[in-house]
This record gives sequence, C-alpha cells and structure tokens, in this order.
Amino acid sequence: MVNKNDFALTPPMGWNSYDYYDTAVTEEQVKANADFLAKHLKDYGYEYVVVDIEWYSNDAATMRDKYQYIPFGDDEIDEYGRFIPSPTRFPSSKDGVGFKALSDYCHNLGLKFGIHIMRGIPRVAAERHLPVYGTDVTAADIADPSSICGWNPDMYGVRDCKEGQAYYDSLISMYADWGVDFIKCDDICDSWMYRDENFSGWHETRMLHKAIMKSGREIVLSLSPGPAHIDKAFHYQDNANMWRITDDFWDKWELLKNMFWRCEM
Repeated sequence: MVNKNDFALTPPMGWNSYDYYDTAVTEEQVKANADFLAKHLKDYGYEYVVVDIEWYSNDAATMRDKYQYIPFGDDEIDEYGRFIPSPTRFPSSKDGVGFKALSDYCHNLGLKFGIHIMRGIPRVAAERHLPVYGTDVTAADIADPSSICGWNPDMYGVRDCKEGQAYYDSLISMYADWGVDFIKCDDICDSWMYRDENFSGWHETRMLHKAIMKSGREIVLSLSPGPAHIDKAFHYQDNANMWRITDDFWDKWELLKNMFWRCEM
C-alpha cells in the first residue's frame, strides 16, 4: 500500500489545461504543452501535465451561449459507469486504451500526468442502472441524488457504503492502469450548497484516499474548490496531498490583494 507521505513532499508544479483551453482541450494541444514543459521548464521543477474538466465530453464548449457544462451531453462512459476520454478529442484513447497512451507520452518526456475529476458517480450511469465493478449492485443503488454539485450537472454523490467504496476502488484502479500521477478532484473540498456534516464530500474524500492507497500507485490527490474549512484541517491532512485556501483565482487585482491577507493568516 502507498504511503501518501512518501511523495509530493513539496508543492507539485506543472501545467493545467483549464487556464487556457477551458473545457475543450485536445490531445494535440496537451502534447504540445507537454513538449514545451519538458524542454523549457522541467529543469526548474515543473513536471505535472494535467488535463482539466470535461475530458470525457465530445461536445464540450459547443453550447457556450447556454451552458458552461452541458446537462446530459454527449459524454463517453464505460460499461461500469466510469467516464472515459472523448475519442474525438483524444484519439489515442480509442479501443479502451483510456489515457494510457497520453500518459506514456508525458512519462517518456520525464514528466508526470494528471487529470481532473468531479466528486461522485455520473448521473447517466445511475439513469442507465450500469453495474458497479466487482459488486452485484448498480450505479443507481450507490448514487445519492440529494448530493449534487451546484455548478456542474454531471454527477451524483456516492453513498457511504462498501459498494460505494468499490466504485471508487474501480475508478482509481482504472486511473492507475492509465498511469495517472495526479488527480484534481472538484466539488469536494468545499460546497456552497452544503455547509454542514451532511455534505457527502467529507466521506467521499476518505473513500478516494482509501482507493488510492489500495491502488499501489503514488497518485497526488488535490482537492477543489476552496476555501478549505479550517475546522477540517486534519481531515484534509489525513486524506489528501493538496487543498485550496481560496475559491477560483481570476485575473483581478482585488483577488490578488486578498491573497496576501490569506497567506499572512
């Protein structure tokens, strides 16, 4: 089993696709940025290449006049209710390869590979009653429709049960097989919808951590969004490698100035 304190002892540094490409990044663009990172920034400690949100969406950013994230869009999903990369945007993922070929490309450059995920299980998996790998239940049995994300319509929360843990175990096992080194999990560090102990993000963080430990792979777990709850400091420390002290940081002076106050605290 992996000990999360044996790696990522300093803040991981690298490139994240969302900062420029939003939800619509392609494999060609990821490779081009990985090439640049390896050539110009790797020697300075920048090593992670992270594909951010909606990599499973074939139609991401095609309805921007209506949606940031298209409800029940044209998403790729496997037979066990797990999102897989869009083959139209990531051609090397065809035939069940997933992100293995793209992660190999990054690893061959001496870099590490990461992905963004949303907390929970796809709503479409529950709607279709897709089986949960290694169990005799379906996604509908472990999905919690009362636990949702306020800004992304893709997921339901996962119930705190052994079958729910089995889902996360299978998810992380698949990512480990792909060669994933970094996971940015969203809608899990904080939620403006749920402010008390009923927020399933708390137990889902623990489930993710357990799954990573079982996988045997050193995978950095980064929790988003922020701000983190000060009273949950030990919870974050016990189950993750990174967490956010603020919400999204945009190019506004007032947000930059606020960072000095936060870091001073």
